[in-house]
Amino acid sequence: MTLKCTADRYGQVAILFHWIAALFIVLLLASGFRAVGTLDPAARLLMLRFHVVAGVMVGVLTLGRAAWWMFADRKPAPVAGPSALSGRIAAIVHALFYVVILGMAASGIGMLALAGAGAVLFGGAAGELPDFWNYLPRVPHGAGARLLVVLLLLHVGGALYHHVVRRERVLARIGLFR
Repeated sequence: MTLKCTADRYGQVAILFHWIAALFIVLLLASGFRAVGTLDPAARLLMLRFHVVAGVMVGVLTLGRAAWWMFADRKPAPVAGPSALSGRIAAIVHALFYVVILGMAASGIGMLALAGAGAVLFGGAAGELPDFWNYLPRVPHGAGARLLVVLLLLHVGGALYHHVVRRERVLARIGLFR
């Protein structure tokens, strides 16, 4: 396998970007939803510390991935089998991933900055975490999390459909089931 993509497969760099980001996105969603539902302040603090660090990592990975596609590599050709509608849906879902992930990063940073929570989370400042619902970026952050869940379901469902039902071996292109 090569570092860059070929006409029919993703390269090692693209595969690493994909799977590392996928893992951290799932962990981000789990830690974010868990933090919202946690009443124990110490547990919430730990969840949010992880959540913020993982969120920054996903934001950086997403920007790095976009730069990789713009300056260093080209994506493989689309799978020949899907209909034009299926290809269009896939393109929209992939584009929305970038928009939602970067919007989530921006709203998360906005919440931290407006609430002054960084000092409590990472600076060792005494005090309780603020009620993030009092800050405007909380609304798009929460909506973005729910949209991200929907996008993940569409993405995974579409990949499984095309790999298992249509036998187009799309998972082999991204490093699974050679």
